[in-house]
Amino acid sequence: MHDDRTLVEARLARVLDERIRPAVYPESVPLDVAVWNAPGEPVPVAEGLAAEPEPVAVGARWGAPWGTSWFRVTGTVPEEWAGRTVEAVLDLGFDENMPGFQCEGLVYRPDGTPVKGVNPRNQWVRIGAPVEGGEEVRLHIEAASNPVIMGHRPFAPTPLGDKETAGSAPLYTLTRMDLAVFDETVWQLVVDLEVLGELMAELPVDSPRRWEILRAVERALDAVDLQDVGGTAERARARLADVLAAPAVPSVHRISAVGHAHIDSAWLWPLRETVRKVARTTANMTALLDDEPEFVFAMSQAQQWAWVKEHRPEVWARVKKAVADGRFVPAGGMWVESDTNMPGSEAMARQFVHGKRFFLDEFGIENDEAWLPDTFGFAAGLPQIIKAAGSKYLLTQKISWSRTNRFPHHTFRWEGVDGTRIFTHFPPVDTYNCSMKGSEIAHAVRNFKDKGVARHSLAPTGWGDGGGGTTREMVARAARLRNLEGSATVTWETPSAFFAKAEAEYPEPPVWVGELYLELHRATLTSQAGTKQGNRRSEHLLREAELWAATAAVRTGFAYPYEELDRIWKTVLLHQFHDILPGSSIAWVHREARATYARIAAELNAVIDSAQRALAGEGTVPLVFNAAPHARAGVPAGGARTAAAEGRTTLAARPGGGYVLDNGLLRTEIDARGLLVSAHDLEAGRETVAPGRAGNLLQLHPDLPNMWDAWDVDEFYRNTVTDLTDAEEVTEGEDGASVRIVRSFGNSRVTQLLSLPPGERRLVVDTEVDWHETEKFLKLAFPLDLHAERYASETQFGHFFRPTHTNTSWEAAKFEACNHRFVHLQEPDWGVAVVNDSTYGHDVTRTVRDDGGTTTTVRVSLLRAPRFPDPETDQGVHRFRHALVPGATVGDAVREGWRINLPERHLTGAGEVAPLVTVDRDAVVVTAVKLADDGSGDVVVRFHEAHGARALTTLTTGFAATGVEVTDLLERPLADTEAPPLDGDRITVRLRPFQLMTLRLKRA
Repeated sequence: MHDDRTLVEARLARVLDERIRPAVYPESVPLDVAVWNAPGEPVPVAEGLAAEPEPVAVGARWGAPWGTSWFRVTGTVPEEWAGRTVEAVLDLGFDENMPGFQCEGLVYRPDGTPVKGVNPRNQWVRIGAPVEGGEEVRLHIEAASNPVIMGHRPFAPTPLGDKETAGSAPLYTLTRMDLAVFDETVWQLVVDLEVLGELMAELPVDSPRRWEILRAVERALDAVDLQDVGGTAERARARLADVLAAPAVPSVHRISAVGHAHIDSAWLWPLRETVRKVARTTANMTALLDDEPEFVFAMSQAQQWAWVKEHRPEVWARVKKAVADGRFVPAGGMWVESDTNMPGSEAMARQFVHGKRFFLDEFGIENDEAWLPDTFGFAAGLPQIIKAAGSKYLLTQKISWSRTNRFPHHTFRWEGVDGTRIFTHFPPVDTYNCSMKGSEIAHAVRNFKDKGVARHSLAPTGWGDGGGGTTREMVARAARLRNLEGSATVTWETPSAFFAKAEAEYPEPPVWVGELYLELHRATLTSQAGTKQGNRRSEHLLREAELWAATAAVRTGFAYPYEELDRIWKTVLLHQFHDILPGSSIAWVHREARATYARIAAELNAVIDSAQRALAGEGTVPLVFNAAPHARAGVPAGGARTAAAEGRTTLAARPGGGYVLDNGLLRTEIDARGLLVSAHDLEAGRETVAPGRAGNLLQLHPDLPNMWDAWDVDEFYRNTVTDLTDAEEVTEGEDGASVRIVRSFGNSRVTQLLSLPPGERRLVVDTEVDWHETEKFLKLAFPLDLHAERYASETQFGHFFRPTHTNTSWEAAKFEACNHRFVHLQEPDWGVAVVNDSTYGHDVTRTVRDDGGTTTTVRVSLLRAPRFPDPETDQGVHRFRHALVPGATVGDAVREGWRINLPERHLTGAGEVAPLVTVDRDAVVVTAVKLADDGSGDVVVRFHEAHGARALTTLTTGFAATGVEVTDLLERPLADTEAPPLDGDRITVRLRPFQLMTLRLKRA
């Protein structure tokens, strides 16, 4: 037989595109259209429906950036269409290649009932099936003219990312507003031919199955009369029936399809627009569930569910019914799909507390899985948190984006810092917007790395980010792939059903230990410094507010602010979403975030002040309140008293210029350039700064990554560096015990204050940067005379180690990494810590000097200046605090990291305030003291072992406790865990390295 394969394939492509697809709507009549443009921000639905619109024609321009237009479409179904299926086809000016990134609409009936969303790949609204003819049609479309931020030049700077700079010129052209006959037979033929054509293209050319499909397709095309597609579609479908009925082989890969719409809670749109994106998508999905009995849809992010409940009660009612039917499934059990690298210990725990509690309260449903398809890497502390929240699975896809190394598994157990293991799945389909294309299904099969021992994978299926979710076409494709020779099988399933099957078939999968580092998007640890500072400071203010409010409630009857703290926690958790905290959203998002963090700080400081004043009482005794988990200056952790004096610091001129700071523990020399040339640990007799090098060195790099500007820093940025060594001023600080340094560079200015607190072995570096650079990266370097092959970075409830060398490509890829409050490097008998109050990104490198010694350089990432998606990223004044701690053990690093983030507060009062709870080991760090969320008045204490060793500790209560329970993060007793005995006011517990524990203490 002659090889005519390419001829048939080309014929299929053209006939489908030019003749069969257009015949899905063989007849149409225009609708009458009128529009009302809402002034300012979106209006309530009732107001939009009641507004009086003005006539507008197809072809008209509409939609100022970030505007809302209410379209009214009216018409009459022609009498001659009686007995046929009729749909409204509503094209607002969509680009079908950009679902989720442009204009969108939600369709309402005149009474305000939502119908469904309209999106680039979902432009239809069913009028009747069948119609009687003569029906009057009246629909309203709440249309959002969201601008395309990431356009054909995807990372070009644009003013469209903020309503204040976006202008008012219309963005879209109204393209089609019709009533049309929907020919379902033709539509089914389209899906038949698409599925078979895509499957055929994925099969080997010499495969008999490929040729069998080719001949069937050819026969079907022969059966189509191109002048009467509708009249011959059924005949064409009949010629495909046999190849569509051929079953898959028993050993085939099995895909669990989960209806999905990954909606970023903010990104290239503001938070208020996400509220509407979620409403459009949930309206779409509940409508699709009504039409498709096998379809299952899962939605994560409790915050998004809460938005629907609050802002779209009419949609919420449909969602609740679909949940009750078991087909609209809460997923993930987190408040948002947060970043997991930067949120602190308690914040990461509260993501699960608030997320899981919402689903439990609303539906009585508890999730077993963490659902984080798009998060930019995963901290090593996360497995323990997932387990402590009562979950046991993790799903993500993002690691497939890594640029250097291919992750070796798709299904595995992930082990965290404390040894907790979580069953984890990476969908081999390599997308969280699967559309059921043959290429996607075939890729999942080829890509799956666990063949031979497992054969189940998951495919999140649907358009995200406002693209409308799963479409009827995707459901129809999946139906044909349920059991089709040559393809993986596809079945709609819930996430929990998938994980149960996957774990049952693969009970002993491989284990991955440590962080799941994404070899991409490393700059998200630094971009938008104001947002990151707001997060860090909010986390610590929340700790203080809970601690002092709980202490005051127990001691004085202070009214514990349950509702206020709950609201603020949810706001902070929302802003940890993986495009807000990482700094990868538009200017509007970060402008609002800065204002939100300022408001939160004022509210929390007011709570703290009220609680502390209730505790202090009336009096003139000077009191220091210490919210840190370690005592300082004689003030106990979680208590208040008069602080003890701790010596003095001297400042002297340095020969050759500069100054010497000395407090008897540490002697530091700052030269005439304002650089740290010596930090001598007097007790150990050890120099910290590497010979011939200088610390406190600001370094500036050019920073234009190949793509993903706010997200990425590419390794070649290191090829060019400018050391900022010229100083305008190096002078004595106003307190007489510090050194002030001023530098200018480019269009920016830096003012630093270096101080040595009395009685403490740490050099504090306060840095103020008035930043006006673009596409630059600013680092603060400390070259250390220290030999270490690895270093410790703090993460949630512990720390973990990264190598300082680059032996392998895995190590070399970690050229920018995350820490929380500290990094720590150590030789066996001496170490150094660098602690911070608000930065996350850093790098650590090592070189061997000519003298044989090793210089290990820690560089803190301060600021970047990408121009996309926010052209003015970080312009303005920023303040940072860091401390260099010579002679530090890892315990010192833990303590100093907390100290720099929780400065003491000064009040006068009647006398000492005893802590509500104390622990007798510095290695055991209390991360939360609060009242139980259920309002019972019980005291909840969460703590963990922080040094990486076993610990036996005694917790002492400062109140009468009648009972103790070990609980999960949601403060529920752990049935399989025996509570430690309560001996008077003492509770003794044993902890594994980095073990997290939550105790619930009942009050008398």
